[in-house]
Amino acid sequence: MPVKSVQSARRKMVLPYLIWAMVFIVIPIVLVIYYSFRAEQNGQTVFSWMNYRRAFEPIYIRVMGRSVRVALISTFICLLTGYPVAYIMASKEYVSKSFLLFLFLVPMWMNFLLRTYSWLTILENNGLINSLLAFWGIRKINLLYNNGAVTLGMVYNFLPFMILPIYTVLKKMDQSFIEAAQDLGADSKITFLRLILPLSFPGVISGVTMVFMPAVTTFIISDLLGGAQYMLIGNLIEHQFLRVNDWYFGSAVSVILMALILISVAIFSLADKDSEGGALF
Repeated sequence: MPVKSVQSARRKMVLPYLIWAMVFIVIPIVLVIYYSFRAEQNGQTVFSWMNYRRAFEPIYIRVMGRSVRVALISTFICLLTGYPVAYIMASKEYVSKSFLLFLFLVPMWMNFLLRTYSWLTILENNGLINSLLAFWGIRKINLLYNNGAVTLGMVYNFLPFMILPIYTVLKKMDQSFIEAAQDLGADSKITFLRLILPLSFPGVISGVTMVFMPAVTTFIISDLLGGAQYMLIGNLIEHQFLRVNDWYFGSAVSVILMALILISVAIFSLADKDSEGGALF
């Protein structure tokens, strides 16, 4: 078959995906960017940078800073918890790996909103934990509508996104490398730090990216577990579009959030590239 015919056939196969991407990705992003530069002045809609200047006022800077801080804390906890779990699941000695993997996947089959709602019955003032504390004569604890509740909700919902990429990388790791390191006299600590951890770094970067991005953009978790007064950048955008009906400012905040995510992905990709083939210690 001629090369030109093959290339033409490939272009025809790619065309539906290009159309889909144009309609549902490119055009909406262009519209959001366009609206972000529009503003109301003297009863008229004009081109202006006012929305971006407003977005960097102290009150909104605090919202963005809180969003990044909570997302980083949640990502770190997911990594600290998820890596040992993925490592155990990938080890040859652990025989119940399929069952453990099943336990982490089952919650993902449930609706995201329903999973978050379930924590209300556990953490609320008359919920499961406080009922147990009251039964034992212990004073009830305020577990809802604070940083801890929001972080807990993020870790619970996004932990599988950290475990699965790391588990996949560790599972595919060539065991002959580990055997060679042991033959050369490396103990388990040196083998892990100089071999296993650097080779699993691509999975770590993928997991961190998959947890950080939804954590920094979420608004359902902070709405339910943080209360109406707890606002993250996702809540700010949702508030501007659906409640205040200020699409122009909401679009500007959305563009800033997209830029933040792109910068984060670039940093994670750079860290992944720099770690290829090298040991950490």
